[in-house]
Amino acid sequence: MIKMNILPAAMLAAFAAGMPLGAMAAPDLKVALIAGKTGVLEAYAKETETGFMMGLEYLTGGKMEINGRKLKVIVKDDQSKPDMGRTLLAEAYGDDKVDIAVGTTSSGSAIAMLPVAAEYKKVLIVEPAVADAITGDKWNRYVFRTARSSMQDALAAAATLKNGSVAFLAQDYAFGKDAIKAGKEALAATGSKAKVVHEEYAPQTATDFTASAQRIFAALKDKPQPRVLGIVWAGPNPMNKIADMKPERYGIALAPGGNILPVMKTWRAYAGTEGTIYYYYDFPKNKMNDWLVAEHKKRYKAPPDMFTAGGFAAASAVVTALTKSGGGSDTEKLIATMEGMEFDTPKGKMSFRKQDHQAMQSMYHFRIKKTQGDEWDLLELVREIPASELPVPVRNKR
Repeated sequence: MIKMNILPAAMLAAFAAGMPLGAMAAPDLKVALIAGKTGVLEAYAKETETGFMMGLEYLTGGKMEINGRKLKVIVKDDQSKPDMGRTLLAEAYGDDKVDIAVGTTSSGSAIAMLPVAAEYKKVLIVEPAVADAITGDKWNRYVFRTARSSMQDALAAAATLKNGSVAFLAQDYAFGKDAIKAGKEALAATGSKAKVVHEEYAPQTATDFTASAQRIFAALKDKPQPRVLGIVWAGPNPMNKIADMKPERYGIALAPGGNILPVMKTWRAYAGTEGTIYYYYDFPKNKMNDWLVAEHKKRYKAPPDMFTAGGFAAASAVVTALTKSGGGSDTEKLIATMEGMEFDTPKGKMSFRKQDHQAMQSMYHFRIKKTQGDEWDLLELVREIPASELPVPVRNKR
């Protein structure tokens, strides 16, 4: 009996066309980008997508290919809803057969997605969600994060405050609570002698901060100087409304966390106010950031924003990992490649810490400029805070 080998249809078609077998096109590399493109975090999601696509363009020289294989990006909108994020990621891994996924905007949705990565045994790069739990108690070995964490934000802010009294204003949901918890821990971790005297949580969609401000002022006004109100807020920031209530009459200074450019543009009246930020287009000095700033201004008539840089960083992690691992189909090769992997970003080099896959990265201490040349000329650099000065704890119990 003669044993016959049945050739796949694709091979038969190639032979029929007279095509050498080695010349057959390799399958596409597929990447899913999940973002909250509708809802309260829409602006962040759109910036992330822009940065991600520009990053892929730059890193592949415009070819959108890695190791000779075409790169296909599938974008999905989870509307910042955890159940939808979970469903879309399962769809991306199961139906779309993506090699790697990136997402998402909301921390709540990102946390819901983590078990899906473990179930399908596929890599998920978290960008831009910041909740510490993502690389902490909710983490699994398939999860990597290019986004900064709440603790990295908090440690950067704590590095600027050595003593005095601190109150916090944040949104009353996972992001805000996580950020304030990290803020208190960061003060201790950096050796600051500043004392936290009040925590104020307002609804995520709050527009009236009168009662909150009165409670904050009452808690701070008689405490040791300097008296600082740290504001941690996603979306339209309450800084202007708080500032209009004249906290300076109680010797209280505002310390906003960095935000997107359209929000920070409204802070012009508060020259000299200091804070910390993940990225501001004029701070990093490197070839990649130079290209991003110039090209973004050319295409969008404005400089890139902090979430644009984050999307670009995620693209760099994807391209570096897929290039060095030799392809995307073997998850174990990807994980082995990515643990400890360094990759270039518009902020400079990042590296995935082996223990919890958090990207270690620098942050920036800024001051709002007194003299501003144009509508986006907002901040001056006080100091780049290197990753070595940000002792992010490992909390995933690996």
